[in-house]
Amino acid sequence: MPPGTWSWNPEALVGAGLAAAYLASLRRWPAGRWRITSFLAGCALIVVVFVTPWDTVAVEYLLWLHLLQNVVLAEWAPLLLVLGVTPALAARVGALGAIRIATHPLVALPIWIGAYAAWHVPWLYDAALRHGGALLALEHLTYLVTGLALWWCVWQDEPHRLSTGARAAYVFAGFVLSAPLGLVLALVPEPIYDAYADAPERLWGIGRLADQELGGITMASEQAVVFFCVFAFWFLRFLAEQEELDPPARAS
Repeated sequence: MPPGTWSWNPEALVGAGLAAAYLASLRRWPAGRWRITSFLAGCALIVVVFVTPWDTVAVEYLLWLHLLQNVVLAEWAPLLLVLGVTPALAARVGALGAIRIATHPLVALPIWIGAYAAWHVPWLYDAALRHGGALLALEHLTYLVTGLALWWCVWQDEPHRLSTGARAAYVFAGFVLSAPLGLVLALVPEPIYDAYADAPERLWGIGRLADQELGGITMASEQAVVFFCVFAFWFLRFLAEQEELDPPARAS
C-alpha cells in the first residue's frame, strides 16, 4: 500500500471499546475531568496508531515507526489509561484474582520486560510482521496488557499499595531493565530484522541500518524522558515525606 494509506486496522476497536466502556462506567464511578481526559487520550493514541498512515508505514516501510508504535502500546497509552482510573474503580477491578496477581510489582515488571524482549527477538518480530493477522494482533495486545500491569501499581493503591519510595525505585528499575533493548538496536552494526528488507522503497532516504539505529535511539530516548519524569515525581514526593518526618525526629 502507498505510505499515505489510512489503515482502518480493526485493532483500533480496542481503543474505541475501552473509551465506550469507560464512559459507561462514569455513571457508577464518577471521575474528575483530568482523569477522563487522560483515559480518553490513551484510547485516542491506540486509535491513531492503527487507523492513520502511521500503521501502514510502520508495518510495510519503516522499522523506526513500528518501534514507536510499540512504545505507544506498551508505555504511553497504558500510562494514560491507568491515570484515568479512579480509586473506587481501581478497587473494584483490583478485587479480581487475575488482576491482583498480574499487577503485583514482582510480577508486572518481569512480564512487561519479558514481553518487550521476546517480541523483539528477530525471528519472532519478522514472523509477526510478515504473517500479520492474529500473530501481530497478539503482539500488540501483549504490549498493551503488560503495560497496564506495569503502570498499575505506580498510580493505583489497590490491590497493592506501595510507598512513595517503593514506587520511585520500581520505576527506576523499569528504566534500567528496559533501556538496553533500545541501545542494542541503536548500536548493532547490521540490520537484524529481515521483514523490512523487502520494503517497497526506503522512505525519506532512510536506509535499513539508519532506520534501525533511529528506532533504537528513539526507544532509548523516550524511555529516558518518560521514566525519568515519573521517577522524579515519586522521588520528590518521597523527599517531601521525609522532610515532614524530620522535625519530630530532631526534636526528640
